This record gives sequence, C-alpha cells and structure tokens, in this order.
Amino acid sequence: MTSATNTREVEASELTEDQNLLRIGHAMTRMRLLTGRRMIGRLAIQSVAPGLELSHLDVLDVVRRAEATGEVTVGTIAEMLRIDPSRASRIVADMVTRGVLRRKASQADARRIVVVLTALGQRLLSEIQAQKFSVIGSIFADWTQEEIESFSLLFDRYVSGYEQVFQARIKETDD
Repeated sequence: MTSATNTREVEASELTEDQNLLRIGHAMTRMRLLTGRRMIGRLAIQSVAPGLELSHLDVLDVVRRAEATGEVTVGTIAEMLRIDPSRASRIVADMVTRGVLRRKASQADARRIVVVLTALGQRLLSEIQAQKFSVIGSIFADWTQEEIESFSLLFDRYVSGYEQVFQARIKETDD
C-alpha cells in the first residue's frame, strides 16, 4: 500500500458520514464533468471513423448490449437511449449509410427489420474499449492489485445501487 493511500485512509476515517458522502458527491461532480466531455469516445472516433458523432457511439453501445438478449430494432435503440423513435431512426439511417450498422430481416419475423453491427462497427467498439483500457490503466498505474480489486467491486456495487435508485424513482414518476 502506498503512503498516499495510507494518508487517504486516515483522512477518510476521521471524517463523519456526512462529510464522506459530501466527498463522494464532489467526486461524482468532477467525474461527470470529465465524462461529459466524452474524451474516450472522441479519441476512438478520431482514430477509427472520423465524421461519426458521439450519438453514434451511444447507438453502437446500445446495439452491442442489446444483442446479448436478442434482436435489436430501432425501437429498442430509442427506448434504451430514451430518445424519440424518429431520432433513433435518423441516427441508424446515418450509421447504415456510413457502413457502421446494417439492417437485415429478423430471423424470428421476416416482416421486422433489425439492426446489426458491421465490421467497421465492431472495429469502432474495439477501439473504444482499447481507449478505455488505456485511460483506466493510466489511472491505476500506481495502485496495488488489491486496491484495484477492492475498488472494482465497490464501484460496481455503487453503480448498481445508483441504477436501482434511479429506476425506482423513474417508476414512481411513471405511476
């Protein structure tokens, strides 16, 4: 364990619960500002597919995630991104024109059109992953393996809790 880590642990142990929650809130704000600029996505676009927009990356991510559970339609994309179906349709059409996605008939119902990744789409997703690993690797370069493991478990637990609270609040407002 590094001396900086020891110092952070001592500092954290001396704070009250409210102060720790405030620190987490401040860190979340700083992280939101960093991720809001979407630098990883911008780097990936620049190196693999100049001319794409960040919304295209969002669609690629949705297609990748949704393919794990079944066929992906424009409606699926709109729902997962919480955007109007006509906007999702325009983005998909642009991505098809650029060769990142392609449309094909559903295997379950030939009347339905689904969206799939092309080789360029797969390459772009791989580049995004490589950019993320590079950035994350730089951040954790001086952390011990135990610190990384502990953080990964706690951070995943935190984000899962955040998602649950968010979904519960949305459900309350929808009811």
